Amino acid sequence: MLKIIDVRPLPGFKIRVKFQDGVEGQVDLSDLAGKGVFSKWKEPGFFESVFIDKESHTVAWPGGIDLSPESLYAEITGKSPLKTTHA
Repeated sequence: MLKIIDVRPLPGFKIRVKFQDGVEGQVDLSDLAGKGVFSKWKEPGFFESVFIDKESHTVAWPGGIDLSPESLYAEITGKSPLKTTHA
């Protein structure tokens, strides 16, 4: 299971995410801002309230808005965390 150990909001609806395995990077979420449940991000200060949900291991915002670690990992690395190569 992927474990996110740090998340920080950045300007322009971007977040900086760090995973337990050392992978870290920036994810641009601006394409989601203002759409559906993500419309809340447009409220002043809301996007900046991002946190790590310790139960579900997701990047989350108040009100049940969350993003899976797998999708964020894939966005940062360009590959699925579930596909690993064994020697």
